[in-house]
Amino acid sequence: MEKEILDHRLHINRRHFLSKLSLGLGSAALGSLLIPDLFRGNDLSGDGIGQLGIPHFAPKAKRVIYLFQNGAPSQLESFDYKPKLREMWGEELPESIRMGQRLTGMTSSQNSFPLVGSFSDFQQYGEARAWISDLFPHTAGIVDDICIIKSMHTEAINHDPALTFFQTGAQQGNRPSMGSWLSYGLGSENSNLPAFTVLLSKGKGNGQGVYSKLWNNGFLPATHQGVQFSNGEDPVLYLNNPNGMRSSERRKMLDHLAALNQLSFEKSGDQEIQAKIAQYEMAYRMQSAVPEATDLSREPKHVFEMYGEDSRKPGTFASNCLLARKLSESGVRFVQLYHQGWDQHGNLPSEMAVQAKDVDQPSAALIKDLKQRGLLDETLVIWGGEFGRTNYSQGKLTKENYGRDHHPRCFSIWMAGGGVKPGMVYGATDEFGYNITENPVHVHDFQATVLHLLGLDHERLIYRHLGRKFRLTDVSGKVIPAILT
Repeated sequence: MEKEILDHRLHINRRHFLSKLSLGLGSAALGSLLIPDLFRGNDLSGDGIGQLGIPHFAPKAKRVIYLFQNGAPSQLESFDYKPKLREMWGEELPESIRMGQRLTGMTSSQNSFPLVGSFSDFQQYGEARAWISDLFPHTAGIVDDICIIKSMHTEAINHDPALTFFQTGAQQGNRPSMGSWLSYGLGSENSNLPAFTVLLSKGKGNGQGVYSKLWNNGFLPATHQGVQFSNGEDPVLYLNNPNGMRSSERRKMLDHLAALNQLSFEKSGDQEIQAKIAQYEMAYRMQSAVPEATDLSREPKHVFEMYGEDSRKPGTFASNCLLARKLSESGVRFVQLYHQGWDQHGNLPSEMAVQAKDVDQPSAALIKDLKQRGLLDETLVIWGGEFGRTNYSQGKLTKENYGRDHHPRCFSIWMAGGGVKPGMVYGATDEFGYNITENPVHVHDFQATVLHLLGLDHERLIYRHLGRKFRLTDVSGKVIPAILT
């Protein structure tokens, strides 16, 4: 009888604590344990494809900072110079160029597709003589440190599936994000900090939302979910002890909770119970590590000046870039930034100028800062959005104003550090900026290359779920050796 009561109490306690996970300490650490040796030595899926926590081969990069420009910045006003569009301003997009390719519902009903060149001028910079828009003067200053890829393409033509595709390798959602895959495959460099963190900022342009599914662990263990840092007084919500609770009391509570959960694990064999224990422990360690890792007050004046005046304002893109450097320097494996406001269907000249000003200086400063600290060689930095923009105007075209619709056929991103060739332009598009003419790079190719730089074979980083072997690159993707050092 006593044993039955004990079993009942264990069940109630476990159910109570796990049901409250989203409200308490465990929620703060959802995502990233990681106790370094928790999974080391376990064979992935039992298929002889490698061991968790150990790269498949020598990595070029140890960590990633991904500066995602949410909403899709126009390649035609940034890194893909097309003077032909200025020459043919207002003329119809030739059918021989479009070739009946898919349009969004926002422009498919237009009777006319007038070509429009960039309102901004371009200049050539660096040894590669790369064309950079005047909207990005600071990026032009680091052109010899970055690799511009002008031939990205995707199947997704709307924001949510396109963004989800980039982050998870699938358009439909409910899949692990890239940061989660890296947390799963490589673990953490710092047992007191999450392996995967997320920072959000908003520009002044037309915004597209970002959702927690983008840093979700999907079917991977919950310990690999990303941890969102806020710009408030508490960087991670619910991390601190409640009023009146001392650290020693919290320690005792966690020890008792771990014992209860361990008994339940021994009875059920549910691996998620072990993950919950690890999450609570990570949250406890984060209580002392996070405040220090997110404290920018000790940064010298010249560093703030390098990132720009907004770097002193928490929650801005500039501040998040500086924070990303600090988190990465502290051993966070994957730091994901989302900057919203790039969806210029109209008023592109005015809105994009403001957006570019928000991100240009801090993005370039991050590269300079990592380089001067000797960290760029081991840190992969990525800058770009979910697709490109059309070469024709959406809606009314005037001399002073126009907009651009979504264009998945070709767009530009840049990468730097972590084994990527610097001072390089890869890929090319036609003179209309509509189709790729050289070296196409699919989203899965990009993902395969990122994993490769971190020492992971994208075909071997696998998780078995519902009877199928899943991976970030699904059933395709190839590494792009031409951009690797």
